[in-house]
Amino acid sequence: MSSDRGRLYVVATPIGNLADLSQRAREVLSDVAAIAAEDTRHTRRLLTHCGIAAELIAYHEHNEAALTPRLLERLAGGEDLALVSDAGTPLISDPGFVLVRAAREQGLTVVPIPGPSAAITALSAAGLPSDRFLFVGFPPRTAARCRSWLADLVDEPGTLIFYESGKRAARTLADLAAVLGGARRAVVARELTKQFETFLEGDLAGLAERLAADAEQRLGELVILVAGAPAGEDEAARREQARVLGILAEALPLKQAAELAARITGARRNDLYALGLTRAREAGS
Repeated sequence: MSSDRGRLYVVATPIGNLADLSQRAREVLSDVAAIAAEDTRHTRRLLTHCGIAAELIAYHEHNEAALTPRLLERLAGGEDLALVSDAGTPLISDPGFVLVRAAREQGLTVVPIPGPSAAITALSAAGLPSDRFLFVGFPPRTAARCRSWLADLVDEPGTLIFYESGKRAARTLADLAAVLGGARRAVVARELTKQFETFLEGDLAGLAERLAADAEQRLGELVILVAGAPAGEDEAARREQARVLGILAEALPLKQAAELAARITGARRNDLYALGLTRAREAGS
């Protein structure tokens, strides 16, 4: 690889507290030829706070395909560029994958500048197991799609980490309770690293009710963490539940089949209904 080609720096920026910007990140943002930012107005405030003057290029999900070739040309021409998102580490539920993949395909150097990430920040203080976890980002927006999507996560033993907007958080928690079980332990992290940082903990059912009743806890974007599937669940019992549901669903509408299967096996009706939705989706794909 030629030494006269530029480098693409993937720079993590604060998720709330501006003091969390690392010294290395400051130096990179000061030295690069330009910064590709998800929201230039948001990034400009950070740069102004740090006394950094830099060219900003709007780079987001709506223009990344069109803009990527131009950024690659600048990199190939010897300019160093930085990629930032609104907050946290780029590419983690934020734009940037298209550019990073293309840069690597062209043999350009991509340098990560580590720092804040809302998912890891929340996990570090949530008190849930962290030896295994699965980050799944933002759930689908419609209730039906969300519950069907969540059905694939029922048996995941690791802690589940979701991002969600405050305005949809109560509904998502209700969907999580319906599919994963209302008794699952969970934590809702809000305003991370800011003055009113809050961690709410409890079971999914209780947290859904709390957020539905308290508008203050629905402000901004949240991280929802859910304990993984309990160890030692009776696999034979789950297979029997699925078998009974399958037989009934051949002759009855899914809602009625799930209700009867729950009465026969003792399983939760909502869990069986979610399983039926997943099977129907798989059969149609």
